[in-house]
Amino acid sequence: MANDPIQTAPSPAHLRRVLGLWDLIIIGIVIIQPIAPMGIYGVISNEARGHVVTTILIAMVAMLFTAISYGQMARAYPSAGSAYTYVGKEINVGLGYITGWAIVMDYILNPLICTVICAKLTQNILPGVPYWLLAIGFATAFTLLNIRGVKASARINDVLAAGMSIVVVIFFVFVVRFVWGLHHYGVGFFSQPFYNPATFSFSGVFRGTSIAVITYIGFDAISTFSEEVENPRRNIMLATVLVCVVTGVLSSLEVYAAQLVWGSKPFPAQMVESAFPLVAQRVGGFFLFHLLNFTILIANIGSGMGSQLGAARLLYGMGRSNGIPKKFFGAIEPKHRIPRNNVIFVGAIALIGAFFISYQRGAELLNFGALIAFMGVNAAAFIRYFWRAPVKRWTNFVSPLLGFVICFFIWRNLSHYALLLGAVWMAIGITYGAIRTRGFKGELVNFDVPADDTV
Repeated sequence: MANDPIQTAPSPAHLRRVLGLWDLIIIGIVIIQPIAPMGIYGVISNEARGHVVTTILIAMVAMLFTAISYGQMARAYPSAGSAYTYVGKEINVGLGYITGWAIVMDYILNPLICTVICAKLTQNILPGVPYWLLAIGFATAFTLLNIRGVKASARINDVLAAGMSIVVVIFFVFVVRFVWGLHHYGVGFFSQPFYNPATFSFSGVFRGTSIAVITYIGFDAISTFSEEVENPRRNIMLATVLVCVVTGVLSSLEVYAAQLVWGSKPFPAQMVESAFPLVAQRVGGFFLFHLLNFTILIANIGSGMGSQLGAARLLYGMGRSNGIPKKFFGAIEPKHRIPRNNVIFVGAIALIGAFFISYQRGAELLNFGALIAFMGVNAAAFIRYFWRAPVKRWTNFVSPLLGFVICFFIWRNLSHYALLLGAVWMAIGITYGAIRTRGFKGELVNFDVPADDTV
């Protein structure tokens, strides 16, 4: 009787390393959007009383320090769990779980608010189509496209980034032509977007900055692709910092141009999502209005897809380490090598939430979770690269410390609504963790950081 061949258990499905540095940068830019501040411009302008460019620059400082911390931690832990893993491994497992719970809110709300604004902007083009139908259509489209797999999404991102960049150039051309005829206002006219004594207030600027942080949301999502990028210890750091800097410079130029045209006047509440197209209409008529409206729509489609992809991978990292039910959230669909359950779950949340949460409220809540995660990552970088480091370098002290302090200050200036609902969300997460571990007496999570050469 012949011996039966030895039967080996099939290896579990895992994520595939198919993304290069350029793919990673494009994904980050499209998640953030080359026209990042245009969708939220009206909300920030009304809160900061016209000082949008000032809020964007302040937020950039905080995000740049945080981007450095993200890049440093990705070198140590190339994991799909991102901030969740960094804090859990370096500081405390329980704090890592809480950080993950906070950033889950951020990642889930991003595709939600993209669904909302896409439906609203589409109504500017097709006013006869009801909002509910558009919301269902966009939430479904984001989910179906992401189920195809990460490489297909990366190729779509390339096209979106190129198209948005062209529109930005067209907008600048129209603004330069418009402003050229206003030179008689003098030098003071060109400094007012930074500081207008007639409308400036510190409380308004800080309040606007707490919202302007959303302009940069997405650079942190780069780290969630650590298990799908080639040479993650190098490329994650480079892509994170580069995306943050490019976004800050480009966003500042865009809102500066818009403020030269519109000034500090508030936007009508019912038109706050269409504020930037209104600015475009002033310099380029209905042609530029519809071009910008369509471009912001396309940008939010790209952002919604990309952020849903990032959310699915964050949930996968938490599920794999047992922070949330592993059987559902830690599963990988073998054909496309994606966490399909998580993609569908995030799509369902976006669809339901689009009927209950406004764009502004969603943005504020998103920043609540994001800023907690940013503070956690800065703290983890401080402990690993300064507190525990055999050689103490002043840069590893100053950079994460400043990132933490500035993020905390911005977080404290969120609206009472965001702080209250955010606290409720955190209470739910802490309660869930306490129940699972019988009062935090058992093992909460078991972090699993794969090797760099996973294929």
